[in-house]
Amino acid sequence: MLPHMRIATSSWFKAAFGLKAAFGLMASICLIAAATAAFGQAPTPSAAPSAAPAAATRPQRPTPPTRDPNTPGFVTAKELADGVNAPADADGNFIIGPTHNPATEMTVQPGVPQGTVFEFTMSSADSKIYPGIAREPGTFGTPDPNDPAKLLVTTSHAAPYTRHVAVYVPAQYVPGTAAPFIVGADGPDRALFTALDNLIAQRRVPVLVAISIGNGSGDAQGSERGLEYDTMSGLYAEFVEKEVLPLVEAQAHVKLTHDPDARATMGGSSGGSCALIMAWYHPELYHRVLTYSGTYVNQQWPYNPESPHGAWEFHEHLIPNTSVKPLRIWMEVGDRDNFNPNVMGDHMHDWVVANENMARVLAAKGYRYQFVFARNAGHTDRAVKQQTLPEALEYVWQGYPVTGASR
Repeated sequence: MLPHMRIATSSWFKAAFGLKAAFGLMASICLIAAATAAFGQAPTPSAAPSAAPAAATRPQRPTPPTRDPNTPGFVTAKELADGVNAPADADGNFIIGPTHNPATEMTVQPGVPQGTVFEFTMSSADSKIYPGIAREPGTFGTPDPNDPAKLLVTTSHAAPYTRHVAVYVPAQYVPGTAAPFIVGADGPDRALFTALDNLIAQRRVPVLVAISIGNGSGDAQGSERGLEYDTMSGLYAEFVEKEVLPLVEAQAHVKLTHDPDARATMGGSSGGSCALIMAWYHPELYHRVLTYSGTYVNQQWPYNPESPHGAWEFHEHLIPNTSVKPLRIWMEVGDRDNFNPNVMGDHMHDWVVANENMARVLAAKGYRYQFVFARNAGHTDRAVKQQTLPEALEYVWQGYPVTGASR
């Protein structure tokens, strides 16, 4: 049985919304971004100020079209035989599918040492950085009439949350040594832990700890998850560094390295863009990034004039106009990934185009990256992850020593 631990909560932290001054203008600020998933609950009545526009209900997302990876304007990519993954030591662009069979490393293998998973919870009452917000169920926002790239959200308010954290410690970890690690979004991610058992035993990745952090609930603009994952700043990485990692060390009885080359981030959808945001704004903390269906679109909340188009800025301005950072990046997108030409009408909500743009600008700047376009695949497609995660992890950890990865 896995050891389960609980962090005791303390009194509610009554500070306003985090460290950013923009939060003080929550009710009136013009907010950018676009809808991703929200909830299927019925709208909840709310007492919005009379001067504010009426809260809009979440628009229905259209069925995504199937994209051809050879579309003009997309990056040139090598088409692999059906069922074959991209080589773990090769940079560049690859096309896989349409069949996605799970890799053997994604199932428990006889005779392979299994790590221990420690679990605990974190309360918003104990956070100095994220005291908690939520958007009213069933509501969304309305476009700013002066700028379709901004969204007016009037139904977001302070709200508590509890997040779950799962920490995988490999059987080969030597107590007292500084371990490399990977931080994952939207946890717990049991599939990651199984993959690491097998990859570590095969000496294909180092003996690393995996820290799988649950989000603070909700999705997209006005939600806690959206605030954490879609904000273009170093704040979430700072939250992990200051509030999560000390608990991990205490609860899982591990020592975590401070070497950025021995630290990785990963996630899917907004968790994927969050993984890159963490490393981009804090390359002194993280050098390795792994993303599935990264939300490199206009979904930041609240609006920030320094990055007015949210994570779309990565391929629009930031990567092309910034000196190369010491990052190694693995990315995937599906041919039926999210396509959301929503009420904003800003043309910055196409996940396939966003990830294709990412591959193009990363190549132009000379980054070490691998981009996988998956045929017959949707958004954060489970079958694709089951096929590719071992290879993706091995690619991300290229160049890091794996000596002693098995007993």
